[in-house]
Amino acid sequence: MQLVENKQGVEGGLKTEFEQLLKNLKAKMKSVYHERTNANQLAINRGMPPFVMREIMSVNPFSAIIPKEHGGLGGDVKESIALMGAASYESLALSLTFGINMALFLQPVIKAAQPAAKREVLARFVGQQNMGGLMITEPAFGSDALNMQTAYTMANDMARIKGTKHWAGLTGWADFWLLTARKDAGDKRLERDLDFFVCDVTQPRQGIEVEEFFENLGLYQIPYGRNKIDVEVPITHKLEPESTGVKFMLDLLHRSRMSFPGMAIGFVKRMMDEAIAHCQQRFVGGKSLLAYDQVQQRISQLQAYYTTISAFCLQSSKSAGLHEDLSMIGIEANAVKSLSTDMMQAASQSLLQLVGAKGYRLNHIAGRSTVDSRPFQIFEGSNDMLYSQIAEGVIKQMRKLKQTNVLEFINGFSLTANSGKLVDDLLNFNLNFSIPQRKLVQFGQIFSRAISLDRVTELGNAGFSSQLIDGAIVNLRHEMKQLISAFTASNESKVIEDYRAKSDWWSFA
Repeated sequence: MQLVENKQGVEGGLKTEFEQLLKNLKAKMKSVYHERTNANQLAINRGMPPFVMREIMSVNPFSAIIPKEHGGLGGDVKESIALMGAASYESLALSLTFGINMALFLQPVIKAAQPAAKREVLARFVGQQNMGGLMITEPAFGSDALNMQTAYTMANDMARIKGTKHWAGLTGWADFWLLTARKDAGDKRLERDLDFFVCDVTQPRQGIEVEEFFENLGLYQIPYGRNKIDVEVPITHKLEPESTGVKFMLDLLHRSRMSFPGMAIGFVKRMMDEAIAHCQQRFVGGKSLLAYDQVQQRISQLQAYYTTISAFCLQSSKSAGLHEDLSMIGIEANAVKSLSTDMMQAASQSLLQLVGAKGYRLNHIAGRSTVDSRPFQIFEGSNDMLYSQIAEGVIKQMRKLKQTNVLEFINGFSLTANSGKLVDDLLNFNLNFSIPQRKLVQFGQIFSRAISLDRVTELGNAGFSSQLIDGAIVNLRHEMKQLISAFTASNESKVIEDYRAKSDWWSFA
C-alpha cells in the first residue's frame, strides 16, 4: 500500500511539474511566433533566427524526459508526445526538432549510454540546453541501413569512425550526434552488427564536416546535408545495449515511430481549427462554406483524423516507454507511423482545398503545411515500404497459425481483437499469401486501419467524445471499403520502357 501511495505521489509531482513546463513552452511559442515575429514569414526562410530557439529552449523542454538523478523531471514517452503535440500546433519544424532530440538521441542515450557519458551528455542538455541528433542514412544506403559502410577501428581506447552520412536533421546545428557504424573486420570486410557512438562535436577530433547543405523542399527551419565523418570517439562513449546493435536500432526506430502521433496530433488539430475558422467566415452564394455538404465531409474527415491520432497518442503513452523492448513490434509501429503521416498530408491537402487560391502561397499556413508534412511520409521508412512490411508480418503470423481467413485472424490478433465486430462485413475473406508487392502495400493499408479501429474503440472506452469516436469509425470503415475495392480488383499493369513508339498524340491529329 505504501509503495502504491509513493508511486502515485511521484507521478502526481511529475504531472504538476510537466504541466507547468508545458504552460511555459506555450507562452514562449506564442511570444516568438505571434508577438515578436510572424510565424508564416519565419517558415519561408531557411534556418531559424537565434532568438527563437533561445527563447524556446529557455524553458528547458527536454528536461521533461531526463531522469531526476540527472537533473530532469523524470518523464518518458508520454511527456515527449505531449511536447511534440504542443510544438506541432505552432510549427511542424519545431516539433520535428523536438522529436529528433528526444526520440532519436536522448532516449537511446538514457537507455544504453555508459554512466560517465550519460552524466556528461544529460548535464549539458539540462544546464546548457544542448541538442543532439542521429546519423544512420548514407548516400548509397537509405532504407538498406544494415548494409551501411561507415566503419570504425579501435586503438588506444578510441574508436576511429570514417564514412559519409546524409539527411540527418539538425545538420551543422547539433552539439552531439549518435553515430552508427560497423566494425572493420579487416580484409575489406565489415562485421554484420552495428554499433552506436556519442560524438561530441565540441571536442578535438570529433568535429563533423558538412560537405553540403541541402536545399530541402519544406521544413526550411531544419538544416539537412551531407556529412563527412572522420572522428575519434572515446570507447566510454560507445552505447552498450542489452542485446545486439541491430535489435537496439529496431527498438529505437520503433519507439520513434510510435512517437510520430505526437508530431501529428498538434498539426492535424491546427489544420482542423484553421479549416473550421475559414469556413465559418467565408461566404459563397449567400451562405457560409460550412453550409455546404462537401465542406462538411472534408472537415468531418479532419475530425476523424484527429480522433484516430489521439487514439495512437494514448496507446503510445501506455506501451512505448523506455523500459519496454520495442524491437519486435514492427507491425504496430509501422502502422502508427504510416497512417499518422498519411493523415497529416491528407489534412493539409484538405485545408488547402478549402482555403483556395490564397492558400497556394508558401507564407500561408495551408500551402506551407502541405509542403512541410509531405516528407513525414518518407523519412524513417517510406510509407509504401512500411505498409508492405505490415502485410508481410501479418501473412507470416497467419501462416504460422495456418489461418487464411482475414476476419478470423483479426478476431484473435492482439492489435485488432476489438475491431473484428466493426469489420465483420468487410474482411470476411480468405487471403492469397502469394500476392504481388502492390497488393501487399494495399493490404498493409487495410490492416493498419483495422489496428486503428481497435485503438479508437479503446479511446472511446476511456471516455473520449462519443461523437468524435463515431465519426472516426465511419471514416476508417469508408477508407477500408475503398482500399478493399482496389485490393480485390485485378491490376497487373507493367511499365512500358520503350513507350515512345506510336505515342505522340499530335501525329494522329
